[in-house]
Amino acid sequence: MKQLEFQEFYLSSRDVCLRAVLAGVGDRQLAEDLVAEAFTRAWTSWHRVSRHPAPSAWIVRTALNTRVSWWRRRRREVALEGDHEVADTSAGDAGLDPALLAVLRRLPQRQREVIAFRIFLDLDTRTTAEILGIAPGTVTAHLSRAVTALRDHLVTADNPEAGS
Repeated sequence: MKQLEFQEFYLSSRDVCLRAVLAGVGDRQLAEDLVAEAFTRAWTSWHRVSRHPAPSAWIVRTALNTRVSWWRRRRREVALEGDHEVADTSAGDAGLDPALLAVLRRLPQRQREVIAFRIFLDLDTRTTAEILGIAPGTVTAHLSRAVTALRDHLVTADNPEAGS
């Protein structure tokens, strides 16, 4: 029963969680790794995660927290010298427009997180605030700033005359 319940949750939420994490980190390969890690952790704690008010939000928050942990570990690693090819980590088939993803990458981290929870996971302000550990007013302010930045950049990029 537990396995079937988790499998249904995974199949119904993996794509939206991937898009939300991708919006937060801006790198498809990293987002896929983070979401896989988060779903693995969810499986091992499914008895607790299944009772969470928003299990998809738990996945995204865990993925974003994992990114911070990985970043701290990698920060101590030595960079390779010389030129190395970097794989294309664009949105690809994740369902995000590459232009939107490029603009999302320019937003501050907290604004990307708010966009991920409020827009991609469609959570309300209160729930987003609880998950991120910030005040609801702060969520609203970050969302407003992010939407303004996205609108300014995308309107100007798509139709330069509309931004004037």
